[in-house]
Amino acid sequence: MSKSKIKIIDDLSLRAEIEQKIEKMSHVQLAQWALSLAKHVLPYLEQELLNLEQVEQAFKVNELWQVEQATVHQVRQAGFQIHNIARECQSEIAKTAARTAGQAVAVGHMREHAIVASDYAIKVIGLASDNFITEERTWRQLMQLQSFQQDH
Repeated sequence: MSKSKIKIIDDLSLRAEIEQKIEKMSHVQLAQWALSLAKHVLPYLEQELLNLEQVEQAFKVNELWQVEQATVHQVRQAGFQIHNIARECQSEIAKTAARTAGQAVAVGHMREHAIVASDYAIKVIGLASDNFITEERTWRQLMQLQSFQQDH
């Protein structure tokens, strides 16, 4: 199991299980899963930003990449744009939600961004309410991951 690149309170056994399952997924499945995590925490970013058009455009670039209509370079640039948004955020929770989105988009560039997006999503939930971290890892992340493996 890899160590989280960010400081979070976490359920390490669930994270390890997620990481094992990630290894067996296709790159596209992984991107779809990561985007679902980012979209789940997007309301925390919406609280600070009125216009999320850049974030939605970046999601679209990743979705185009999934069907071979965008390049890895375009996905990478779209992820960078979201990280620029994160730097402008005033609250830690909005900044972390933006980082989740940036990492999720960047999965098209490198698979490793998926677990980082997952960790950032957990950090968002921890900032909102640390009581729900295990539930988030179980329901949103692990269960969603399994459905992406089966359905896609």
